Amino acid sequence: MGRTPTPVTTPESLTFRSDVTVELVKSSASDADVLFAARVSTAGEQSLDELKKDPERSKGLINFLMRDRHGSPFEHNSMTFFISAPIFVFREFMRHRVGWSYNEESGRYRELQPVFYVPGTDRKLVQEGRPGKYVFVEGTPAQYEAVTSTLRESYEQAYAAYQKMLAEGVAREVARAALPVGLYSSMYATCNARSLMHFLGLRTQHELAKVPSFPQREIEMVGEQMEAEWAKLMPLTYAAFNANGRVAP
Repeated sequence: MGRTPTPVTTPESLTFRSDVTVELVKSSASDADVLFAARVSTAGEQSLDELKKDPERSKGLINFLMRDRHGSPFEHNSMTFFISAPIFVFREFMRHRVGWSYNEESGRYRELQPVFYVPGTDRKLVQEGRPGKYVFVEGTPAQYEAVTSTLRESYEQAYAAYQKMLAEGVAREVARAALPVGLYSSMYATCNARSLMHFLGLRTQHELAKVPSFPQREIEMVGEQMEAEWAKLMPLTYAAFNANGRVAP
């Protein structure tokens, strides 16, 4: 029996998005995790009592650990996020290796879906200044129109080429080479509070940050959603992070 041809997707079938989504799917993370890990230094097995106490009584210890950069107690927890974002966002994610685990959907094993990134009108388009000292400013209506129309046309051509190769029997892992980094992908990302703080220090801008950061807006959008989930899980640790300049311990 011959191979069933893959139906060619028409331009009307493509989906264009300007958002990212982040879902906390699993977690074992609390402020008490920081306290028992820290107090084992002096209390030994009695440090397990911290699991039964109100962490609010020991928020001074959490602040001390953060301020003086005693980082390892912040590693005894775990958060797993399911993230949907353009591929270029994930390629920046992979720069964060210590304390992170990733599993992403594979273009070798499944046909990739025609969902593509087009910046929204609130996305600043124009870079002004030299490297290391630049800002992004709003684009003109003409520039937004150029970006939108050019990206859509490019995506339509790329996905049509991808499906054409699949229909001719080319392996998915080869045909995917035609697809751009604006294609949406999904992955699970697991981290601990310390590795997340390091990520947030580099990938978000914040008025309380001691060290300036210049993240690409799309990965910052992911970081903001992850930060919101973490803040609910570990409010004392989160408060200490902000109070001490958003520098990872």
